[in-house]
Amino acid sequence: MQMDHVYQMMRSERGLFATSDDSMTLKQIQATHTPDGRNVNTKPLLHVVESILQQATPTAVGHEQATTQAYMDALDDKTNQAGVIGMLEVLAYTIHRISCEITCKCSNSGDTHATTLSLFELLSSYSWDAKVVLTLAGFAVIYGEFWLVTHLRTTNHLARSIALLKQLPDIIQHNDSLKPRFDALGNLINAMLDVTKCIIELKELPFQYITPDVSPLAMATTHVPTAAYWIIRSVVACTSQIISLVGLGHEFILSTTETWELSSLAHKVTNIHGHLTKQLVLCYRHIDEKRHIEAYQTLLRLFDTIHIDNLKILKALFYSKDEFPLIDGSTKRKVNVEVLRRKNLLLLISDLNMSQDELSILEQLYRESRGKRSADNQFEVVWIPVVDRSTPWTEAKQIQFEKMQLLMPWYSVHQPTLIDPAVIQYIKEVWHFTTKPLLVVLDPQGKVVCPNALHMMWIWGSMAFPFTTMKEEALWREESWRLELLVDGIDPTILNWIAEERYICLYGGEDIEWIRKFTTTARVVAQAARIPLEMIYVGKSNPKERVRKNVATITVEKLSNCWQDLTSIWFFWVRLESMWHSKMQLGKNVENDTIMQEIMAMLSFDGSEQGWAVLSRGAAEIAKGKGETMLTSFSQFDLWKDNAERNGFVPALNDHLHQIHTPHHCNRLILPGTAGRIPEMIVCAECGKHMEKFIMYRCCND
Repeated sequence: MQMDHVYQMMRSERGLFATSDDSMTLKQIQATHTPDGRNVNTKPLLHVVESILQQATPTAVGHEQATTQAYMDALDDKTNQAGVIGMLEVLAYTIHRISCEITCKCSNSGDTHATTLSLFELLSSYSWDAKVVLTLAGFAVIYGEFWLVTHLRTTNHLARSIALLKQLPDIIQHNDSLKPRFDALGNLINAMLDVTKCIIELKELPFQYITPDVSPLAMATTHVPTAAYWIIRSVVACTSQIISLVGLGHEFILSTTETWELSSLAHKVTNIHGHLTKQLVLCYRHIDEKRHIEAYQTLLRLFDTIHIDNLKILKALFYSKDEFPLIDGSTKRKVNVEVLRRKNLLLLISDLNMSQDELSILEQLYRESRGKRSADNQFEVVWIPVVDRSTPWTEAKQIQFEKMQLLMPWYSVHQPTLIDPAVIQYIKEVWHFTTKPLLVVLDPQGKVVCPNALHMMWIWGSMAFPFTTMKEEALWREESWRLELLVDGIDPTILNWIAEERYICLYGGEDIEWIRKFTTTARVVAQAARIPLEMIYVGKSNPKERVRKNVATITVEKLSNCWQDLTSIWFFWVRLESMWHSKMQLGKNVENDTIMQEIMAMLSFDGSEQGWAVLSRGAAEIAKGKGETMLTSFSQFDLWKDNAERNGFVPALNDHLHQIHTPHHCNRLILPGTAGRIPEMIVCAECGKHMEKFIMYRCCND
């Protein structure tokens, strides 16, 4: 008979599980819901409840809890506030009534569903989250008192007497037998707490970013009454389990029914938690999108508004949850954005793959400029690292970031993952950042005065202060195509040679056989023409192993001078590329700008597979040509040496280059990666015809 009763109860429970979410049950609990507008701050109350339920864990019986004091201190931080204490004083009687209601109904072996509905009736005036948390609070009193007696019965006479009167079983002695039931009880309690936290989260969502009619929130909200029902029903079931232990003493019947009921409820509540969690994820995604749009629009508006200083701009760019979002490169300490107030700022924007060459040259220019600056030309540099948010931030990336940050003497963002996604979007869409570093210039009021001053920095260094477009135009008006423009800041020796009016030949390429022939022939011609000739090998842009080997060979064979440091070679070509960028940024082209023509010719030389050379004397005399053409001209010196004696060596060389120039040629121009600005049309610097456009992807091929 007893087993038949058990199976009948199990079938009844299964039936209730299958139909509990139907409209009848929902109508019953919603009919009790008549909130009167009273506000209960449920989160701190839940902290107290959770502390009781976690402290009264069965696994702690007979053992010291080393973390008890720390846990209580943390609890005090969350709950020991005047407002919270006052709220608990008001709610204490309600919590007591709930405890009594649950205990009374469960002691009489009442119907679980009916008991659950009676609790909804008792809590009709409260919101859904308050109903749940108050019910959990009532259960926490029952559960906590039970385990308090159980914990203390071996050391406290009062606890031992209460356990004796209630005839509670010795949990330690029967731990193996009771463990499955208490494990199931613990799993259900954890599931109830998880769902309760979801209900509170839904209530606390920022409604300025998500309204109740938004799909994921609307769907989650419709399931809150059902979730509340199953939490309160689970509280009733848990209380029944605790009360069922009263009077058993050392004689009790082991049954799997109780464990099955708790496990079934835990499964149900866990499924509800999974559903609510998914909807919360969608809600937060919607909120993030709204916040992102708002933050992006704020940036657009801020940069389009006149300010008395740059503080609003700085806070929009750098201000995160961290009050000190920047690192001072000189002290390596965290600082507030206030240190940059009303200063000229150069925002260095790059990814984590900024080359060591770029970093070392920029650092050198920065340190040199610090020594030259007066009160009228002060500026600060701030590094904004842009990282891929679609991939996880790994320890390897963190190490890479910290290594780069350590090398920078200027300010930098404390942590790249703290940069608002809206700022990253603005940097990419408005400032056109892709992978090449940018140096965006802000004046003391936060206005963008140059979209990318990196080219100015490479060409003129701190002389380009205040790095505005107007200053860039003014600097170009003072320039002409001369050797000083090509090598300024790279090799002081060349500047001395220019002052001494020596003949200077810059040459490049990777063909070591052509280099041997050209340097040998050039020295013979210089001796015959009785001119002081200095030759410098400048390699190729993005110098790699072949250029390194050429430098070694040229040095060993004493073919000419060369830059031993490949960074100097890199910087030579970067400055040329920067000149092209700068001119393009100002709307210049080879048809209306002579310097642009020469820059394009030099970049075309570098894009070819053969060598090239530029010969100069002073500021006005320059000749240039591709490798074979220059070698042929020097080899045919006898044909134009008389002209060289009459008109000068460089003019005569130019005349001969024009004579042997063939109209059939093929120039290849490899443009460096640009910040989102690829010109649609480029004309050949040699013949003026439109060049055909191709797309080439190149890695570090050597």
